[in-house]
Amino acid sequence: MISHFDHIVLTVADIDRAVLFYKTVLKMEPISFANGRRAVQFGQQKINFQLLGQELRNHAMEGSGDLCLITNWTIADVVGHLKACKVTILEGPVSKSGAQGPIQSVYFNDPDNNLVEVSVYDETSKPSSDHSESE
Repeated sequence: MISHFDHIVLTVADIDRAVLFYKTVLKMEPISFANGRRAVQFGQQKINFQLLGQELRNHAMEGSGDLCLITNWTIADVVGHLKACKVTILEGPVSKSGAQGPIQSVYFNDPDNNLVEVSVYDETSKPSSDHSESE
């Protein structure tokens, strides 16, 4: 039934700062949509940003997000890039369980204290790119 995420929404204090962080640190592509709303896009998904206090529904707090992103980089390259961007690594690299098998993960906070996990699937458990569904 469900094949993948389309988008998530993060509540932030400063949209420009959030876009810059996700562009610089996570190499996502900034986009605008629907009357100037801001987001970053990666693959076929995106992260929308909304200002704290301007949520239409689901009143949120800064830093309440927790997301795991899969990368095609090595975990060593991820760690090196985060250090070059002066991002404080909270945990990792550490072994965790992903949706499709074992992963190596690194955890850090974005500027609004949302927890970001960047992960690499172990070679033996890399998911296929097939998004077909079984019923």
